[in-house]
Amino acid sequence: MSALLVHCTCPDAASARHIAEVLVAEKLAACVQVLPEMLSIYRWHGEVQHDREHLLLIKTAADHWPALAARIPQLHPYDTPELLAFAAVDGSAGYLAWLADQVQER
Repeated sequence: MSALLVHCTCPDAASARHIAEVLVAEKLAACVQVLPEMLSIYRWHGEVQHDREHLLLIKTAADHWPALAARIPQLHPYDTPELLAFAAVDGSAGYLAWLADQVQER
């Protein structure tokens, strides 16, 4: 099984928690960690922005990526949510087996 770690930023704790809970409940993710508030500095529509955001670290199976990438924009308050998927090059056998088990039978 190929695993992914997906980054997604949210504007507040409530939206971050809601998205995390839906992804786990729908078996699109085995685990979602909600990291506390951070400062994001980025360019948007030609202007530099400074916003407080929360980061989701989403653990999933690579074959769930299309469904996850389609579902997050339905839940997210941003017009263009950050979705970056990183392939896990390796992991402990026990954790990878647990991850696979959590996202089976959607």
